[in-house]
Amino acid sequence: MRLYRSLDEVPADFGPCALTIGNFDGVHFGHRRILKQAVALAAERGWKSAVLTFDPHPTQVVAPDRTPVLLTSPAHRAELMDEEGIDEVLILPFTHEIAHLSPEEFVRQLLVDRLGVRAVLVGDNFCFGYRQSGNVRLLAELGARLGFETRIVPAVKWRGLMVSSSGIRSLLKSGRVSLAGRMLEHPYGLDGAVVEGRGVGSKQTVPTLNLAPDSGLIPAAGVYVTRVRSLGDGRRWNAITNIGYRPTFGASDQLSIETFLLDPFSGPAPQHIRVEFLWRVRDERKFESPAALKAQILRDVAVAQRYFRRARAWIAA
Repeated sequence: MRLYRSLDEVPADFGPCALTIGNFDGVHFGHRRILKQAVALAAERGWKSAVLTFDPHPTQVVAPDRTPVLLTSPAHRAELMDEEGIDEVLILPFTHEIAHLSPEEFVRQLLVDRLGVRAVLVGDNFCFGYRQSGNVRLLAELGARLGFETRIVPAVKWRGLMVSSSGIRSLLKSGRVSLAGRMLEHPYGLDGAVVEGRGVGSKQTVPTLNLAPDSGLIPAAGVYVTRVRSLGDGRRWNAITNIGYRPTFGASDQLSIETFLLDPFSGPAPQHIRVEFLWRVRDERKFESPAALKAQILRDVAVAQRYFRRARAWIAA
């Protein structure tokens, strides 16, 4: 996959392409349906499959007070799009100049003249142009006039629930990481550096890796079955993670994300990791002593180990 981060980087041979446009935060089940259709159409017509997405999120420019906490960084979104077979991705810097393009200017100047579109695939709630004044009907009209096909992909449901980035954010805020992962079609994860903690765990409970997330929505406080990947060398470990304020050790206003690895550890300590949240075990709570907390952590570890044994058995079957 080829990745571009500005219009200046876009080559003359970007098109002809089947292009889909959007923020694609999380690259969830509904997004993947559009991506798959773009890949299939491009293969059928001998074009390239392409994505136009934005950084920062457009609301950060036009309505900062409404900017959501994003699920995925632009780079991670591109990784997930690559999994679906997309040929090229343009992460376009969203500026006031872009925001003030009329719908026709947006389509003519960007999509047709610069990106060489032959088809545009979008969701049925797609809006574009100054103050989002363009909709899918106008896009189809412009396509008919300017020489590209427009395909509208309806929103999708999972077991009766509408799949959306905002809905997934709500699930994560309530700790429902398993359901969020089903809608994403991949576990929700946080990337960040491994940082020093307060040293309490290694002395009084169990040693942990402490994550300082680069960005992203932090799930509700609690204990989770997780999987950890070293972003430096790809090593992976099954794990259990606590998100919270460490109430057993006194009041704190500093949120911590502490992960205990279940698998044997060898080699250098990871410096940058992704923690993927698979299933919620329990709420965080205060214990009467560090020893009581340690005993509970060991029980949580047993729960996580059973989770992974069941997962292996399910895959083997």
